[in-house]
Amino acid sequence: MASADGRRVRRASLSVGLYVAVASVFVLLVAAGVLVATIVAGSRPEGRPRPSGLPWQPGPRWPGPIEGVWVVEVNHLMVVLAVVCLAGVALLGLVGWLAARRAVAPLSQALDLQRHFVADAAHELRTPLTVLDSRVQLLGRRLERGETVALTLVELRRDTNRMREVLDELLLAAEGAAQSGPGRTELAEAARRAVDALDLLAREANVKVILTLREEPTVALAAQPLERAIVALVDNAIQHSPDLGQVEVSSTVEEGWAVLRVRDQGPGLAGIDPERLFERFAHGPESGRRRGFGLGLALVNEIAQGSGGALTVESSSQDGAVFALRLPLSAG
Repeated sequence: MASADGRRVRRASLSVGLYVAVASVFVLLVAAGVLVATIVAGSRPEGRPRPSGLPWQPGPRWPGPIEGVWVVEVNHLMVVLAVVCLAGVALLGLVGWLAARRAVAPLSQALDLQRHFVADAAHELRTPLTVLDSRVQLLGRRLERGETVALTLVELRRDTNRMREVLDELLLAAEGAAQSGPGRTELAEAARRAVDALDLLAREANVKVILTLREEPTVALAAQPLERAIVALVDNAIQHSPDLGQVEVSSTVEEGWAVLRVRDQGPGLAGIDPERLFERFAHGPESGRRRGFGLGLALVNEIAQGSGGALTVESSSQDGAVFALRLPLSAG
C-alpha cells in the first residue's frame, strides 16, 4: 500500500513539475516576443527624427530603403520592459498558485478518504459493540441469578466472530484489497443473519422484527456488504420504532430486481430534506434510542449503488417509513 501511495505521489509531483515548466516557458516566450516586437516597432534610423505616427499605425513610416544604424527609444523600452516584468511576475504567480492547487489535490483527497474511512469504521463497529455490551450485561444478570449461561456464551462468541468479520473487511478495504467482482449471495439468508444479529437489541427495545420472505433470490453482491446494509436498515428501523412496535423485513422479486423492504412504525422522516437523506452526516432531529450521525443510510446507499442497485424511500408518514433496497439478480 505504501509503495502504491508513493507511486501516486511521484506521479503527482512529476505532473506538477511538468505543468510549472511548460507554463513558465510559455510566459517567458510571450514576454520575449513582446520585447522583440516593441524594439522592432519602436526603432528608427539614426539621424532621423521620431515619426509623428505611432509604431503600430498603418502606412509607411520611412520612405525608401534604410541602411545604417538604428536607434531604439530607451525611455519607451524601459516602460514596456517594466510592464512586461510586472505582467510576467503576475502570470508566474498565477502559475505557482495553480501548481500548488494541483500539488495539494491528492492530499485533500487522501484526507477526505481518511475521514470517510474513520467515520465508516466507527459506524460499522457501533452496532456490533452495542450488541456485545448488551450480551455481556445479559450474561452478568444470568450469572447473578445462578442461571445457565452456556447459550449466552455461544451467542457472545458468535457476536465476536461477526465483529471480527467486519474488522477484517474494513482492513481489506483500507489496504485496497477488498473483494473484487459483484459476488453472489442469497438475499434471504443474509436477511436472516442480519435479523438474528440484532435480535438482542430488538428485544431490549421491546420491538418485534418480522421476516416475510416471499421470494428468496440470489443477488449480485458479496455476503458481507449485503449483510451490513441489511443490518444498518433494520437497526435504523428498530431505533425509530416505538415501544411494542414492529419492524417488517420482506424480500421479493420485481421487474428483474431483488427487492428487500424494511418497514417500521416510527414517526417517519421529519426535519430533513429528502434529497439529503442519503448524504453523509445528514440527519434530522434526534428521535431514536441512540444518537444518530447520518452515516447508516449513506453507507447502505453506497453499497447499493456500488452493486448497480438503489436505495429509495417508498413511503413516509406518521405511521412509519418504508425503505426499499433494490439489487441486481445474480446471473449465476
